[in-house]
Amino acid sequence: MQATASLGVGLDPLSLEALYRVHAPGALRLSVLLTGDRALGEDIVQDAFIRVAARRARLRDSDAFGAYLRRAVINQARSHFRHQRVVRKYEPVTHRPEATVDPDRTLRQDVWEALQRLPERQRAALVLRFYDDQSIDAIATTLGCRPGTVKSHISRGLEHLRKEVPDV
Repeated sequence: MQATASLGVGLDPLSLEALYRVHAPGALRLSVLLTGDRALGEDIVQDAFIRVAARRARLRDSDAFGAYLRRAVINQARSHFRHQRVVRKYEPVTHRPEATVDPDRTLRQDVWEALQRLPERQRAALVLRFYDDQSIDAIATTLGCRPGTVKSHISRGLEHLRKEVPDV
């Protein structure tokens, strides 16, 4: 395991601290890309890490802690968005301030916003493929679906992004 070499002197590669130091930064990047909110991303990573770490002894492949953590992050983000949909459905309608439009938005911001409007599974597939550089098979395993479904999510997500941000 290459990641254990960078842990530093005196850290047990099986300790929770070591696992957190190795896997949390990547999980946080994934979570922030999925949610669009750093604070929420940190909360999701912490919850996901606790869930996976608590079941560490029962993992089929203890060397795949990172893969289990990625899956847990994606599931936690999906759960958060499901909960938010229910809350929005039943919360009383109140006046919400209108968003101000910044005429100097950059292409990166446009892509970011378009990515946030994608369905959760398309967004997860695109982030895992193009940001985390995962293979189609690895994404399929992480998302719990077939490789063909992953390809479909990626294709549809890219099509949507190209329509919303033609400069890409």
